[in-house]
Amino acid sequence: MPEATGTQAAPVADAGFANGMRKNGKNWHQTKTAFRPRANQSSFEKRAAERTALTAIKAKEKELKDEKEAERQRRIEAIRTKRAAKEERERFQKLEEKMHKKRVERLKRREKRNKMLKS
Repeated sequence: MPEATGTQAAPVADAGFANGMRKNGKNWHQTKTAFRPRANQSSFEKRAAERTALTAIKAKEKELKDEKEAERQRRIEAIRTKRAAKEERERFQKLEEKMHKKRVERLKRREKRNKMLKS
């Protein structure tokens, strides 16, 4: 029995000719395997677990997105109220230039009462 040494190479068979010649003669094509549609199917329990995990992930993503949107809306609302207050101050400053300060204060109080009655 001859000993196998590292210098001898094992005969390498070409992929096209491993099983002999193809019937149609197209040896350059890959050999086809049997069509088994259920080969890659997982069990129902596994699919159900994946589905529940996916719904949990989506719920968490939606929660984070809603939090982000709420924070954005809060900032927008803060900016709006700040701008409205600034416009009000500027309007009263213009009135103070024309009228007496006490009269402007009286107008402010009246406007606040009207706003309270409207809303």
